[in-house]
Amino acid sequence: MADIIPGADDDVLGTVHRWKGEGRKVALATVVTTWGSSPRPVGSQLAVDDKGNFVGSVSAGCVESAVVDAASRIIKNGKPELLDFGIADDQAWEVGLSCGGKIEIFVETVD
Repeated sequence: MADIIPGADDDVLGTVHRWKGEGRKVALATVVTTWGSSPRPVGSQLAVDDKGNFVGSVSAGCVESAVVDAASRIIKNGKPELLDFGIADDQAWEVGLSCGGKIEIFVETVD
């Protein structure tokens, strides 16, 4: 069962280091661009392990769920992705980014 790690939002990289030390595969998502209204600033991070646990935050609600899903896929295939959610993107409405902004999130594995 996957866990959200409460209170660890401020130490995403420390948690990544611990998870890697335990032999887990990990993906790191980082907000690289925002425009307009965005719930989290550039540099915000979220880490996901191969068991589905995650720590940190790059957005809110369904956008975050989409990022966790993408991170799980990236852990499996090893190919980094730039995720783009914005007002002109139909997916933005699907995942709940109706705040009128744009956010780009880079997701990569941590070796």
